[in-house]
Amino acid sequence: MSDASNTSPLWDQVQKHLKKTYPGFVQYEAGGALTLGLDDEDWQLEITPQGQLICQAGYSLEDMQSLLSDGTPEDLGSDELAKQVKFYIQQVVSKYRPRLKAEGFTERTEMTDEYVAVFFERPINLANLSELDQLIVRYQQQFTAA
Repeated sequence: MSDASNTSPLWDQVQKHLKKTYPGFVQYEAGGALTLGLDDEDWQLEITPQGQLICQAGYSLEDMQSLLSDGTPEDLGSDELAKQVKFYIQQVVSKYRPRLKAEGFTERTEMTDEYVAVFFERPINLANLSELDQLIVRYQQQFTAA
């Protein structure tokens, strides 16, 4: 989701601050978004260079195939597997959806041959690091494992 043409001029300063303040942030590609695993292991928080805060949950179809087959050689067809993953992810998302929607997030689902993921996204002000810190702490607290 990294689009260099829309990268905020503040991004270098923001990512330095976030990496120093929250050592758990990971950057999978140079100059790209920063991702932080949340206590609810199904969820991640992401800050993008374009000024988006994203709370996301997703599953690899391969991992779900292993989980659902429970060591048996039975293979689910890709359509059936995708249905099962979508059902499972909706269960995970349902406890957070109302709060995230009320806080101005928009929801989208992405499905590929490799994974199914649900993204809750909202714009943030990268110029206000104090507000960004407050948001990160709030979502770390909201996404604690039950």
